[in-house]
Amino acid sequence: MKNFAKLFTAVDQSTKTTVKVAAMANFFCTASDSDKLWCVALFSGRRPRRVITTKLLRKWAAERAGLPLWLIEECYPIVGDMAETISLFLPPSDGDEDRPLSDWISELKRLSVLDENAQKAGIFTAWDTMPQTENFLFTKLLTGGFRIGVSQKLMTRALAKATGQDEAVLTHKLMGNWTPETVTWHNLIEVDDPSADLSRPYPFYLAYGLDDLDQIGLPSDWFIDRKWDGIRGQFILRDGEHHIWSRGEDLITHSFPELVQLRECLPDGTVIDGELLAFQNNTPMSFNVLQKRIGRKTVPKKLLAEAPVVLMAYDLLECEGVDIRREPLATRRNLLEKMLSSTPAVAPIRISSEVTGDTWENFKIERGKSRDFGAEGLMLKRRDSPYLAGRKKGDWWKWKIDPLTIDAVMIYAQAGSGRRANLFTDFTFAVKNGNDLIPFTKAYSGLTDEEFLQITHWVKRNTLQRFGPVRSVQAEHVFEIAFEGIQASPRHKSGIALRFPRMLRWRRDKPLNEINTLDDLKQILLNYG
Repeated sequence: MKNFAKLFTAVDQSTKTTVKVAAMANFFCTASDSDKLWCVALFSGRRPRRVITTKLLRKWAAERAGLPLWLIEECYPIVGDMAETISLFLPPSDGDEDRPLSDWISELKRLSVLDENAQKAGIFTAWDTMPQTENFLFTKLLTGGFRIGVSQKLMTRALAKATGQDEAVLTHKLMGNWTPETVTWHNLIEVDDPSADLSRPYPFYLAYGLDDLDQIGLPSDWFIDRKWDGIRGQFILRDGEHHIWSRGEDLITHSFPELVQLRECLPDGTVIDGELLAFQNNTPMSFNVLQKRIGRKTVPKKLLAEAPVVLMAYDLLECEGVDIRREPLATRRNLLEKMLSSTPAVAPIRISSEVTGDTWENFKIERGKSRDFGAEGLMLKRRDSPYLAGRKKGDWWKWKIDPLTIDAVMIYAQAGSGRRANLFTDFTFAVKNGNDLIPFTKAYSGLTDEEFLQITHWVKRNTLQRFGPVRSVQAEHVFEIAFEGIQASPRHKSGIALRFPRMLRWRRDKPLNEINTLDDLKQILLNYG
């Protein structure tokens, strides 16, 4: 655990990529295989489940420190992290035991099945054994909320440096449904066997947003199709079994049982990149309809009928068991079109058609029609581009339509967390309904740090009431709220819910009496819902 704590300190205290990579590479060269495996798991988001509630941890930490619970409660918003708050309150430890990281993970599992008194005794013993940083990490693992400020891409780069393997190869190896309980370091990292996990997806290729058409040359160099508004996923058919992976590396096969039909339509050894869409009468349905299917292990017949799903295919990554990602996009698309040309019309798969035009002005017009097609804009991909891993600039761009917007007034404010624990960053907004103000959405992003600081000073001076961490404030400051979608929602007082709301700008020029109304929102719902 000491070496893992040193690694954490090194990457947490430096802003230099080279320092972070060197520290991780050194750990991967010197730690035991089990500790290296758990380090990779933790750095890629595969953290253990929560063992104990933070409510109990706060109570026990106060008892162990001999301090009142209210003091920890008051300090938590200032520190911004409960595990760090607890580690700062715990008395210094004289213990010098150096158990491996993997041993402490095993201790978490042991504690998880004990009764409350035994858990408390075990946690007290652990706290008395370790110094502050190790206590912080152990407590963080207890809560199931372990995160670290290092991207998986950076961790993979360090792993490549330590093992001498190609970074792209390692990125692929780390995809899939593995955990340290189901695989060894040797089988995950050292064995060169691409078929070790038949369900394993490829790393997704992601696009940057396009700001300037002048930077990309002639339209003829680009394959252009719609940016569909669904769930990005890979459909994998290998050895007679199919698997569906989301971009976030979630295995979502069971949420979309109708796609089992594709086993009969597609050849074995096929991997398709595409978008899962709610689709009826040859038309995409709104994302709100698709949302009902997300996260379900089983889907009732009624929902299958109300929200049928298709795979809108973008790209072919594997053909007859051969990885073809290095082939040009034009070649991959030709193979995909040939493959899908013989699928029955009733099969739950479509191909994302090319949008054609001679000039960028033509494509600007097509982009403007996106909402008519249930799309978010256009995707631009170089015809000669390979399928790479991660977000790269140059070959793939997303050209999204402008968001929907509405002017609203802030009526509630709440402090943020982490580095923004001392700032009010989470706001509730309202629109007019006659003489009343009706809350309709929350937003917490879109302003600069300086603007958040200014609004924080104002909130502290203009609080009307407090409801726990939430403050009611004078309805004075108007903001332009941007959002990607809108839907009816009986759970909300306004009857409306927004998709991806954020603050586009602080409208200091606009008085309260000029904000939008609930009727304006309902009209937007009628047009775009």
